[in-house]
Amino acid sequence: MKLSDLPRRTAATVQAVEDAAPNDAIARRLRELGFVAGEQVEVLAAGPIGAEPLLVQIGFTRFALRRAEAARVRVTVEAEATA
Repeated sequence: MKLSDLPRRTAATVQAVEDAAPNDAIARRLRELGFVAGEQVEVLAAGPIGAEPLLVQIGFTRFALRRAEAARVRVTVEAEATA
C-alpha cells in the first residue's frame, strides 16, 4: 500500500521508498528524513483542498507531504503485518 492511500490515524510500517526515476532526488530526501524500512508512520490529517498536503508523522517528527511524494513510500498496515 502507498502512504498516500493510508487511511488517517492508521498505524503502518515503512517497507521502502520507491524511486520514480533513476537518481530520484525526492525519494532520496525522504530516506534522509527518516522514511526507511521498519519505521512507524501515520497519516494524521489531510489538507482541505484535494486532501493535500498530508500531515504525516514518523517517529516524533511531523512532515507535510504532497500526495505525489507520499505515493513513493510503500507501507504495511499493522493489522496486515501481524496476520
